[in-house]
Formats: sequence, structure tokens, C-alpha cells
Amino acid sequence: MMKTIFVAGHNGMVGSAIVRQLARFEDEIIIRTSKELDLRDQVAVTTFFEQNAIDEVYLAAAKVGGILANNTYPAEFIYDNLMIETNVIHQAYCHGVKKLLFLGSSCIYPKLAEQPMSEDALLNGYLEPTNEPYAIAKITGIKLCESYNRQYGVDYRSVMPTNLYGPGDNYHPENSHVVPALIRRIHEAKQKALPEVAIWGTGTPKREFLHVDDMAQASVFVMNLDRNTYQSHTQTMQSHINVGTGKECSILELAQTIAKVIGYQGLITIDPSKPDGTPRKLMSVERLKQLGWQYHIELEEGISNAYQWFLDNHDSARGL
Repeated sequence: MMKTIFVAGHNGMVGSAIVRQLARFEDEIIIRTSKELDLRDQVAVTTFFEQNAIDEVYLAAAKVGGILANNTYPAEFIYDNLMIETNVIHQAYCHGVKKLLFLGSSCIYPKLAEQPMSEDALLNGYLEPTNEPYAIAKITGIKLCESYNRQYGVDYRSVMPTNLYGPGDNYHPENSHVVPALIRRIHEAKQKALPEVAIWGTGTPKREFLHVDDMAQASVFVMNLDRNTYQSHTQTMQSHINVGTGKECSILELAQTIAKVIGYQGLITIDPSKPDGTPRKLMSVERLKQLGWQYHIELEEGISNAYQWFLDNHDSARGL
């Protein structure tokens, strides 16, 4: 039977990938731009749900950014995300939406969490201070879903992605994450024939990267799982599930892979005077693998896809 699905945040990297994934089916997809529907506005969100009979919601809308953005705009990061989550989740419940998928972030886990980070690590230690407001907002989203499940018997699920990259990423020179930041810098170094590109720190910290199309596929997979199956593989009947590759690479290896894809012939050097950040950040994806899903896109293939999107959208992407 055809469903009516609202994808909140369809213009973002993850939301647009979910829309692409859902387009393979015959369901009706409802989308709204932020100008058409400000998800921080309680009255506007209430009116939207009153006027549209929604069966499922993918809550991918969020204010996101890198370390600098999180440090510079902490009030915006906690306020905007809390308002978006609260309004959408509550109004979904009030208007009879039985299924909702909330997309979080791996930053919900403690800074010194045991590696790889399992779902059980949530709330077992202090958060990374640089993005604590954003992390607290995302934890709140998980707990909203849990609480509405417990009290109202709805089926609201949460997935926690690792570091994402791919088409639609943010290439802003100050507010971007590591993959788009390096793609932009190494691309510009090639254009200017610069002899080297220096990366911050020692290059030894390890990170995990997941292509956004894999994330979208995982999101639809988790949303469509039988409820009993989903509950049997989570910590409690209301818990969340990690989404990642289970593989990691060093920041230096990442930069070298990007240079290879771009065709940059200069040197990739390190700047040990700059901070390294957390030494390692790897997600445990055992629960999702037990449910029957694992990633498909390897890093070099994914970087090639992301770089091609950057080239095709260069005029707009470089100023995002």
C-alpha cells in the first residue's frame, strides 16, 4: 500500500540522499524548503501536520557544522536542533504518525568512549567539549523517541551515523567537515600548482567515513524492519542503532586518498603544531550487521563520487 512520507531536511546531504533512495518506490514523498516550513516554528509545524496526512517521517533536518562552527555558534546549534526535534516529533505523534526515523550523530558518545563505540556507551562519560551543545541536542532527540514510544506506543526509531560525506556536502572554507574541507583544499592546491598541502596535526588520528548513499539505504532499511525484529536487536525496545562501515583510516591516509582521486602530485605534509583531536573514533556496527545490512561503497569510490559532485556544482559548492 502506498505511503505518504515526509522527509524533513530534504535539501541537506542526508535528506537528499534519502529522497533519492525513496524515489525507487511508489510512495508519495512530501518535502518542504526551510523558507516554506521553518521547523523551529511550532505553529508552522502544527499547521503542516494538520494539512497533510503523513504516514512516516524521516527526520534528517538539523543545523550541522565542523568544530569551528560548533565552537562559534553553540547557542544556535543547541536551540535550532532542539526546536526542530521537539516540534517534528511531538506534532508527528499528535497527528497520528506511527513511524518516524530520527537521524543523530556519533558525537553523542563520550569523548573517551571505548573503541569501537557501541550503542551501550551512550551517557557513560563526558562529551567532547567542542560540540557538546550539538551532541546534547542529538541525545535529546533519541530520548524523545524513546519516551514517546514508552508512553504512547508509537514506533519512533533512531539511527546514529558515523562521519558522512558525498553529494550535497558542505564545502564552506570554515564550517565544513574534514572530507569536503580536504577535497576543496587539495583541489585548489592542484589548480594553483602548490608544491604541498599541510594537514592539521600529526595525521595519525583515525576516523570512520560512510558515503551518504549508504546511509540513506541503511535508513530506509531500518525504517522498514519488522518492529519485533528491530526491538530484539536494540538495547531496549526504544534504543538506537549505529550506522557505519566498521573500518577506519588515519587523517593522513584520507588526505592521500583524496589527493590520488583528484590527481594532485604535490606533497601531503603534516603540521604537528596544530591539535590532533580525539585519537580514534570508530563505531561498532555489529547490531546493524546482525539485522542484515552493511555498507557497500568503499572509501576511494565514494571520494571519487563526492569529488565529481563538487566539480559539477563547483560554483555553488565552494560558497556553501
